[in-house]
Amino acid sequence: MVGHRSEVWGMVLLNQENRLLTGSADSELRAWDISYLEEAKEVDEPQEKKKKSLDDDDDKNEDEGPNETPEERILGCKKVGSVLREGRDRVVSLTTDPRSNIIVCHGLDATLEIFSVIPEEEVQKKMEQRLNKARKKARAEGGTGEVKRKLSDEIQRLTSIKASFKIRSLDCLLSPQGEMKMVLLLQNNTVETYTLKTKEDNPVPNKTSHLTLGGHRTDVRTLAFSSDNIALLSASAETAKVWNRATLQVVRTMECEYALCSLFVPGDRQIIIGTKSGKLQIFDLASGSLLETIDAHQGATWAVCLSPDQRGIVTGGADKTVKFWDFELIKDKKLGPNKRLTAKHTRTLQLDEDVLCVRYSPDQRLLAVSLLDCTVKIFYTDTLKFFLSLYGHKFPVLCLDISHDSTLIATGSADRNVKVWGLDFGDCHRSMFAHDDSVMFLQFVPKTHLFFTAGKDRKIKQWDADKFEHIQTLEGHHGEVWCVAVSPNGDYVASSAHDKSLRLWQRSREPIILDEEKEMEREAEFEETLANGDEPVVPGEARGEAELAGRKTVETVKAAERIMEALELYREESRKLQEHKAACEEAGKELPSPKMSPILVACGSISPSRYVLDVIRKVRSSELEVSLLVLPFSYVPDLLTLFSTHLQQGLEVELVCRCLFYLLRIHFGRITSNQMLLSVIDDLRTHTITKVREIRDLLGFNSAGLQFLQRETESRENMMFFTAAADTFKEKKKKKKRKRERAVLTVT
Repeated sequence: MVGHRSEVWGMVLLNQENRLLTGSADSELRAWDISYLEEAKEVDEPQEKKKKSLDDDDDKNEDEGPNETPEERILGCKKVGSVLREGRDRVVSLTTDPRSNIIVCHGLDATLEIFSVIPEEEVQKKMEQRLNKARKKARAEGGTGEVKRKLSDEIQRLTSIKASFKIRSLDCLLSPQGEMKMVLLLQNNTVETYTLKTKEDNPVPNKTSHLTLGGHRTDVRTLAFSSDNIALLSASAETAKVWNRATLQVVRTMECEYALCSLFVPGDRQIIIGTKSGKLQIFDLASGSLLETIDAHQGATWAVCLSPDQRGIVTGGADKTVKFWDFELIKDKKLGPNKRLTAKHTRTLQLDEDVLCVRYSPDQRLLAVSLLDCTVKIFYTDTLKFFLSLYGHKFPVLCLDISHDSTLIATGSADRNVKVWGLDFGDCHRSMFAHDDSVMFLQFVPKTHLFFTAGKDRKIKQWDADKFEHIQTLEGHHGEVWCVAVSPNGDYVASSAHDKSLRLWQRSREPIILDEEKEMEREAEFEETLANGDEPVVPGEARGEAELAGRKTVETVKAAERIMEALELYREESRKLQEHKAACEEAGKELPSPKMSPILVACGSISPSRYVLDVIRKVRSSELEVSLLVLPFSYVPDLLTLFSTHLQQGLEVELVCRCLFYLLRIHFGRITSNQMLLSVIDDLRTHTITKVREIRDLLGFNSAGLQFLQRETESRENMMFFTAAADTFKEKKKKKKRKRERAVLTVT
C-alpha cells in the first residue's frame, strides 16, 4: 500500500474488516477499502494431459528454470479518501470501540479527536435522498442526476476533548445506549475519564474522574525508611508522600519544593526535606502540615545526614559549605501550649568545592564529604580538622556510605566505578567497574559489609565489600535509577527511577550461589550480544577495516569450551607425568606408569598434546578464529607451547600456523610483555620458518612434477587435460553468442 508521505503510526479496521483507516505524520487519516479475492478454482485435467505436461517439463533445458507463476493475492486495497484532523503533528494512538462505531485518535498534544462511523443503513438513506434531489434538479435543468458516495458520508467528526496534559495512551467503550466512556493516561502520570453521549446532535464531553494521588507526577529523587521499617518516604519535584510498606498505600501527601534529600526525624513523627533552592522543610506527619522552612544553603541542598546520636543533622550544599544543625523544641503561637520541632544552626565547615554528599561514621568520630573536584575529604567531627583525602575517581563522587563498624567507606562516581577504601589509612582496597553509566546511589546493608548501588543503566546491584564480588543484580526499572533506600533491618530495599515508579524489593530466604549467578549473567550477556548482532573486533583494527569472516554463535562458544577442556586434560596429564618422574627419581628405579585418562584411551591411547591438536582440527574452519577469540588468555601459553611441539614434529603445519598467527595478532601485547614466553616464541620462530619452507618446497616440487607429467602425456597421446578442454569449450560458447548478437543486430 503506497500513498503515505511519511511514517505510518497507527491503523484500525472498520466495517467488519472491509475498511482500513491509517494515520501518519501529517494531519490526514487515510481510508482504504479492502476487497477479499476469491480463490481460483482448479480445473480437473485428464491424467494423460497432466502426464504430458510433466514430460514436457522434464525435456526443458536445465539452464532455463521452471516456469514461475505469479503469487496469488488474497485481498486488494484501494484508497477511497481522507479525513482531516485538527492536529498538525503525527498520530500517536488510533483506536476504536469493540464494535468499530467510534474512532478516537490523538497526537503529541493534549487534544483528543472523536469521529463517528455512520451505519450502512443511514448512509443508504442519505444517498437515496440526495439521489432524488439530484434527479429532480436534472429534470428541471437537464443533466445526468448522478451522485457519488464520499468518505465524509461514512465518517463524521463528533467533537474534540482537551485534556489537562499531553496524552500518552487511551481506551474507549461504547454502551448500547450510545454513551461512550474513555480513559486517558497522561504524561504527568495521571488518569482521567470522560463520558460522551454520541446520539446527541452536539455532544459535550463530561469529565467524570481524575486520579492523581496514587503516585508522583515527576521523578522521585529521594527515599527514606522509618526506624520501625513500616513507613517509606518518597519526595519529588512537587510532593512528598509517606507510604505504608505493608499495604503499599499512600498515608500522607504533602506539597513541597523540588526535593533532593530527605530523612525521618527520630521518633518518626516529623520529616526533613532538603530542596533544590537550598531550603530545609520540616513536615509534621500527623497533620501533614509544613512546620517550618529554613534557609540552609545559597545553592541546592544536595545531602542531609542524621547524626548517630540522633540529636541533630548535617547538610551539604552547592555553596561549598557543610552545616551542622541541632534539634530543638520551641513554642509556637499557632499550636498553643504545644511545642514543635526546629533545627538550630551550630557550626559551618567551609570547603573549596561544591559538596555533593555527606555521611557520618556510625561512631560519630569522622565525617566524609564528597566534593566536585572528584575527591572525598574525611574530617574529625569534634574539631573539624582534616584527616584523609580519598582520590582516584576520574569524575565527581555522587554517593558514598560508611560501614556499621566504621572501618570501610564505599564511594560511587560518575566514572561508573565503585571504590572500597579503608578508614584507618585511606588506602583503596579495590576499584570495581559497577555500572554501564553513572553510579547514582550507594548504601550499606545495616550490620553487614554488603552494599547496594544504583546506576543510570537501570540496574540495582548488590556487592560484597570484603570479597569484592558482585552478588546479584535487580532488574525491573525502565529508566535511570535515581535513589535506593535500605530498611534498618535490611529485609527491604526501595528504589525510584526515571520511569516515575517506586519498586519495593524483599529479601528472600533462598540462598544465593555466586557461581550460578555469574553463569546466568554470562549467558544473558552472550544472548544480548547475539540479539544485537555484535561481532568481536580484533584489537588494533577498526571496524570495517578488517573483520572476521564468522560471528560469535553457540557453536563457536562450544568449540572454545572443547578446546579449554582438552587443555585442562593436557595440564592434568602433564602434572601426572611430572609427579611420576619425580617419584622415579626418589625411588631410584622405574615405577609403573600412571593410568591414562579414559578419554585418551577411547581416542586410541594418543598423547595429550596430540589430543589437543585433534580437538582443534575438528573445529569448523569458518568458526576457528572466533573460537580462539573467545578462549581466555590463561590458556594461550599452553597452546603456544603445544604449537612449538607440533611444528617440531611436523604435525598439521598449516592448521598450527593459522592458529599461531591469529593468537599472536589478537594477544600481541600480552604475549610480548610476558618474559616466560620469550623462549617459546623464539622456538616457534625457528620451527615455523623451517617447516613452512619445507612445505613450500614440497608443493613447488609436486606442482612442477605434475606439470611435467601433463606435458608428457599430452605430447604422447595427442590429447588435452580438463583445464585446457574447458577453456576451449568456453571460447566456442563465446563465439556462438557473438554470432547470435550479430544476427539480432542485422534483423533490427
